[in-house]
Amino acid sequence: MTVRNALAEIEGRLAAAGIDTPRVDAEWILAHVLGTTRSALYVDLDRDAGEDWRALVERRAAREPLAYVLGEWGFRRLTLKTDARALVPRPETETAVERALALLVGTPEPKVLDIGTGSGAIALALKDERPDARVTAVDVSPDALALARENAERLGLDIELRQAGLEAAGEGWDLVISNPPYIETLDNMQPEVRREPELAVVGRGFHELIARAANTRFIVLEVGDGQAAGVAATLSALGYRNVRITNDLAGVERIVEGSR
Repeated sequence: MTVRNALAEIEGRLAAAGIDTPRVDAEWILAHVLGTTRSALYVDLDRDAGEDWRALVERRAAREPLAYVLGEWGFRRLTLKTDARALVPRPETETAVERALALLVGTPEPKVLDIGTGSGAIALALKDERPDARVTAVDVSPDALALARENAERLGLDIELRQAGLEAAGEGWDLVISNPPYIETLDNMQPEVRREPELAVVGRGFHELIARAANTRFIVLEVGDGQAAGVAATLSALGYRNVRITNDLAGVERIVEGSR
């Protein structure tokens, strides 16, 4: 089967399964199998596409997250291994890294803590872009930590990884950053989100708990839709200064930060 026909077949199968972006996902899957890029697929639409993509298409049609199907996902300058042990790294979280890097300008060898590291995305991106930083990443899930460790080893980035929760925030840091669970229920979420670890998705009150526990100069928190103003008010009430809300690339108030 040609690339042209394979793209059409995959798009149709994914559209029938209710995927919002069937053509884009078709391109990702076929490019992954053929070892090329999405744009390069269109250089020769009549080349042989083989059949290896079929198993991946069925996984995606079953509403498994695309990042799990591909087994890897891009995050800032990195390509991370991704699977069901941890949350899929998302573009909005890149904004949290951006704000953390901005806050750390002028701080030599900063001590940074990433709480709930999951795949290690935040911690590894910070280490990649601030090689002098002493980055520690913690998670309560041993499975997530194992994935983060695999990513650190693959990327050759030296970070400390350990099993711990928000109590680690009190140890003394230049910056504490976290993308904690902030969805109250999975009832109305897309099937893909329900395939991710519930421990990393569902929760409430973690922003305040982290902010209270943190012994840090700076704090950066990712929040859910409609939560930014409340979290900002909490930071101010806890004595944080220079509290700021930053929109993600979609224009949603997504990152709340403060300093002490």
